[in-house]
Amino acid sequence: MTTEETTSVTSTQTSRSGAPLGWAAGLTLTAAAATLAYASAVERTLYEVREETLPILPPGSAPLRVLHLSDIHMVPGQKSKTDWLHSLASLKPDLVVNTGDNLSHGKAVGPLLEALEPLLKVPGVFVPGSNDYYAPLLKNPLRYFAGPSIAPKESAPRDLPWADMFSAFGAAGWVDLTNRSQSIGFGNLRIDFTGVDDPHLGRDRYVPYPSGSSTSAQAPHLRVAVAHAPYQRVLDYFTADGAELILAGHTHGGQVCLPGYGALISNCDLPTWRARGLTQWESDGRSVPLNVSAGIGTSRFAPIRFACRPEAVLLNLTSRGGN
Repeated sequence: MTTEETTSVTSTQTSRSGAPLGWAAGLTLTAAAATLAYASAVERTLYEVREETLPILPPGSAPLRVLHLSDIHMVPGQKSKTDWLHSLASLKPDLVVNTGDNLSHGKAVGPLLEALEPLLKVPGVFVPGSNDYYAPLLKNPLRYFAGPSIAPKESAPRDLPWADMFSAFGAAGWVDLTNRSQSIGFGNLRIDFTGVDDPHLGRDRYVPYPSGSSTSAQAPHLRVAVAHAPYQRVLDYFTADGAELILAGHTHGGQVCLPGYGALISNCDLPTWRARGLTQWESDGRSVPLNVSAGIGTSRFAPIRFACRPEAVLLNLTSRGGN
């Protein structure tokens, strides 16, 4: 067969569907481009509130509404995100829990505080994530699917104004749970909190729940544990010390998911099927509700979400007795 004949045969090859391969490839590229455009321009701003009900409060306790925020990744100029965060005050939460990665830009603290202004009037607690300390870097987006991202080295410059953010949160009355524990009263209920610095950076140092008085265990109370990244070692030591609810973020719910399948990666050692939602974490014979938020934002260098809408989570905590 001559070269010209070979070329002629190749140019008329078809796909299994009968369409010319070039045409099929063009359709594939068009579909991919449309999907990327949707993920970048549409879905990443389709904010939603996921509601869950958990009967975990001591019998006779009044219901408690807990708003779980995570992975805001604020960048100046994000009006739709700001407006939506403002609107969350209408949910009338009793408590806000912020599980970190609030920033994605060196000048984002002001816009972040503006967006959270109505919620900063509500009692709250917080822990940081790596993107509260370090600005994101431009990377090959395909590396995200190769496994958990590499934590910044301790010698890297702390080029995000995390101290200003911590100070502003503290001035508003939000409690810093960075490797700390503290109790907060809500009527006749006491919530004992413990939290850690970001496990993704290896900074977690567990601090036991406040011991209180010799009779504190007899008073109505709930033990809540808070972390940014839900690494299994962290979930295990929370569970071992009697946590009754664990809250975390970091995973972005997988960020780019397959419809009907779910997350491809959790960006930590958490199984991908737990990358978003409310599940039960089991360790050493104990089972604890674990809520992992899919988060609100993305890195400013990877502004896409697909089959994984951004979310805040409203946890309606009710009495174990149903009253």
